[in-house]
Amino acid sequence: MTQNLKIDREKTAVLIMDFQQRMINNTASDPEDVVKKAAQVLAGARGAGIPVIYVIHRGGGLIEYAPDVELHEGVLPEDGELILTKVRPGPFSTTKLDVTLREMGCETIVIMGVSTSGCVLSCTRWAVDVNYKFVVVSDGCSDPDPEVHRVLTEKVYPRFGTVVNAEEFLNAI
Repeated sequence: MTQNLKIDREKTAVLIMDFQQRMINNTASDPEDVVKKAAQVLAGARGAGIPVIYVIHRGGGLIEYAPDVELHEGVLPEDGELILTKVRPGPFSTTKLDVTLREMGCETIVIMGVSTSGCVLSCTRWAVDVNYKFVVVSDGCSDPDPEVHRVLTEKVYPRFGTVVNAEEFLNAI
């Protein structure tokens, strides 16, 4: 799975999607591990000066407020980090993500999300369509079906972008 990864810190942003308590509990096949890996990537990105953008889902069953629709305490944003709210699976169609990335001068997005077959898949497809390079952090994503996660991260995403694990990403930055 290892692919050659070069990160231009000035033109890259880390995107962390749907790391809300309910999503992690209901969708992640290994909740503790995906939060741990995502937290490592966030810490490394912040230390390297790479901006972090959060996308939270507030559509469907997550419209009404409840404590478990909040972000997981293991991956909370730091002061000044952008939080976008979406109402559809993908982060582009119902947010200002594209405009924000272009204003920041970003050409590459590093993607983590719950779920691999939902927000991550939608994000990668849209990113390709609007000319972003993408890096999926495979162990910073999870899906209720481990086989679907495997097929997407090993077969589909590498066709259009780069797939690495958290350790490989951290080594690259």
